[in-house]
Amino acid sequence: MGVPVSPWVGAGLSRTPGSPWVGDGSPWVPVGGGWALPAAGVPVGGAGPSRTPGSLPDAWVPQAVAVAARELPRAVSFSRRHRIPRAYGSYRELAQDPDIDVVYVGVVTPWHLPLARLFLLAGRPVLVEKPLGLNWEEARELVRTARETGTFLMEGYWTRFLPAWGRLRALLRGGALGEPLFFGGALGVALGGLPRLRDPRGGGALLDLGGYGLQMATEAMGGAPRELRATGTLSPSGVDETVTMTLDFGGKRQAVFSVSIAAQLPGGATLGGTRGWAQFPSHMNCPTELVLGGGPQDGGPHGGGPRREIFPLPPPDQPLNFPHGTGLRYEAQHVRQCLLKGLTESPVMPFAASELVAQLLDEARGQVGVGGSPKPPPRPLPPPGGPQHPPAPPQENPPPGEPPENQGSPQNTGEEEK
Repeated sequence: MGVPVSPWVGAGLSRTPGSPWVGDGSPWVPVGGGWALPAAGVPVGGAGPSRTPGSLPDAWVPQAVAVAARELPRAVSFSRRHRIPRAYGSYRELAQDPDIDVVYVGVVTPWHLPLARLFLLAGRPVLVEKPLGLNWEEARELVRTARETGTFLMEGYWTRFLPAWGRLRALLRGGALGEPLFFGGALGVALGGLPRLRDPRGGGALLDLGGYGLQMATEAMGGAPRELRATGTLSPSGVDETVTMTLDFGGKRQAVFSVSIAAQLPGGATLGGTRGWAQFPSHMNCPTELVLGGGPQDGGPHGGGPRREIFPLPPPDQPLNFPHGTGLRYEAQHVRQCLLKGLTESPVMPFAASELVAQLLDEARGQVGVGGSPKPPPRPLPPPGGPQHPPAPPQENPPPGEPPENQGSPQNTGEEEK
């Protein structure tokens, strides 16, 4: 999912109604429901160093209060455009703003670790755009920092919080599809011309798109696969361009998933079980439609042919870079709920899930020959007794310093795929 303007790494919210981030009065609703900043700081009344965890009132309405960039003029320009009161020319200044409670980090991937760590060490809860880091080691470092500081951290896989995925999760838990045996999908967007995707440090299809299928398959199948095999092609710059992954979860359970930054792919995904099947016809990373099949003659719950369920999203009130951008509000609402409860880890996108996806991405990148991919650590085997699913989300309507100019410049993130 996209961020309208990407040079920005930080923004904050206050409790004053009337902000452009206040849409329909529901908690933490950015402009048009889509993020206006790649990194945002949010005063959530329960997470800043001067506040007591869990103290945020239910009636709290957030407001963007600050934005940061490496260059002050860009931050000022953005703050004026979106009516954000304060603009900073460094991320350290944003981290030290006493009105900031939550920071959204959405810069290019090489800077997720240093900037998220900067905010965590300042006691600011952080929502980090996926992937959490360049590899498992970076993801583990952020998790370690969050635990040591007792500060909330979550990786932003918005798919897990969308109503359509919540519906599929409920069907799995209730046994309506039987035992899940197969997951398949393909997600491809011809974005290969973007400099950030061609950059050997942080580019490629797997880091940009591969995590979607991996996090969906591992949640649906209940844990880590026994084996992952990946094949693919590389671009002239050495990044993975098109990759197909096959995962064996044991017990006859498999997943096959393809991603590409060179080819347009339909974006659909299908989950098949012993009693029925479910399909996202398109936009598997941000679905708004679910098709269910499997008749009573097969012990399935859906007779009379496939049934289509629609999950409309709130309409945007400003231009968005990518489809379904208003669906980002559900992820934001979940973060708010976690902070209301004084949590430091999401029960829906827990640290273990982020670390597992990072390990699988490392394995796949290494197998297709991406240079410099670290060897991932041994993964845990799938849990005995079949899939184990996480709880459903609550239902609600650099080390200190700045990134060098010549490495991963945020201006290359103008079409960030969320």
